[in-house]
Amino acid sequence: MSGLLGMVLSVLLSMGSYAAAPPAGVEARPAPLAGRLVVVDPGHQLGNHNFPRQINRPVPAGGFSKPCNTTGTATGGGYAEATFAWKVAERLRTRLERLGARVVMTRTSNRQDRWGPCIDERGRRGNKQRADLKISVHGDGSYTAGAHGFHVIAPADRRPWTHDIHRASRRLALDTRHALRASGFTAANYIAGGDGLDFRSDLGTLNLSNVPTVMLEAGNMRNAADARRMTSAAGQRAYATALTRAVRRFLS
Repeated sequence: MSGLLGMVLSVLLSMGSYAAAPPAGVEARPAPLAGRLVVVDPGHQLGNHNFPRQINRPVPAGGFSKPCNTTGTATGGGYAEATFAWKVAERLRTRLERLGARVVMTRTSNRQDRWGPCIDERGRRGNKQRADLKISVHGDGSYTAGAHGFHVIAPADRRPWTHDIHRASRRLALDTRHALRASGFTAANYIAGGDGLDFRSDLGTLNLSNVPTVMLEAGNMRNAADARRMTSAAGQRAYATALTRAVRRFLS
């Protein structure tokens, strides 16, 4: 009896293998992001507040110095920006890798006993490897009454630091805004212009990049509605999905 079962299983397995094989003469299509390198920068680090000396050390930021890092913000209930950024970044990495991309993270943990890396290291990450782009994920912490919504920050056109990546970064910012809006996210109502875009020259993470780059402030963590979305698994998945679409749109 056991011999008969073995024969049956063998036949079924061989049929399954045959059915899964591509038709003769048809080549498998490459993954849509095969050969691409994307840097994902989850803002801050959960333990930054435990290392004030290290994170307050001045580092280069593109023609001037700034503190190595900051503690980041949090919701009214204490959910840390670093944790939000980490969870979205992990989901984004998974989606991009499924599409064939190679993903480099600027930090590889979200722990109370870790700090950094500094903004100059984050800014330069991907330069040597000539990454296709870099996305930095953050949450904002505005106390302005009623402030809510996302905004995408791109580097200003500033010689010699960002002139070479300004136009491409602007296009990446537009693609990111488009993807977020298409996913149901609303642009920030407290940033000048109200269009969800901001161009800044004071951020080392952007200034030191030699590849197209943007920084997403995904929402205002001090706003109750934004906070509910940003701390939920469904909300974090939605951000990651939108950013994946932005990357695909930009690289297409």
